[in-house]
Amino acid sequence: MKETLLVLDLDETLLYATKDKLEQREDFVVGPYYVYVRPNLAYFLSELAGDFKLAIWSSADDTYVYELVDKIKPDAVDFEFIWGRSRTTKKRMSVTDEYYYVKRLSKVKRKGFFLERTLIIDDTAEKSMLNYGNAIQIAEFTGNANDDELLLLASYLKQLKNVRNVRQIDKRYWRNQDLPT
Repeated sequence: MKETLLVLDLDETLLYATKDKLEQREDFVVGPYYVYVRPNLAYFLSELAGDFKLAIWSSADDTYVYELVDKIKPDAVDFEFIWGRSRTTKKRMSVTDEYYYVKRLSKVKRKGFFLERTLIIDDTAEKSMLNYGNAIQIAEFTGNANDDELLLLASYLKQLKNVRNVRQIDKRYWRNQDLPT
């Protein structure tokens, strides 16, 4: 039964794109960017696709997002939606006068998904600050070939697959948290 939706960020969460080539070989190139896929991504997506509905939501340019997703998506995995910057809300941080993009899960709710059964996975807390009860913040990925974050995350998420209201669970310390079965 796939009732819970996992909304996955792209840059620094599932992959790393940079204009500066790293020591290891890139997985592919998109425009001026060398792209490094986070280790175990294909396993992560394929493993969780059986238990969750999956979606991609990035604050990057829409065309860029579609191009990257096309390259990383395993054939057996389908996404409920693939969204880019056009679906985010631009906010200004008054203290620094900088702008950032927020992913408002009310937009997901309008598509018929329940917030009680929606998780958003991102490396940046600000992107999901309006829905912190749905958020799982993971370590930023910057191309480390030995990264195992997706293996740890897959194991944790499997514990959440049958939870009726994921918002009631404190997920801030997810790496050290075992949920009651």
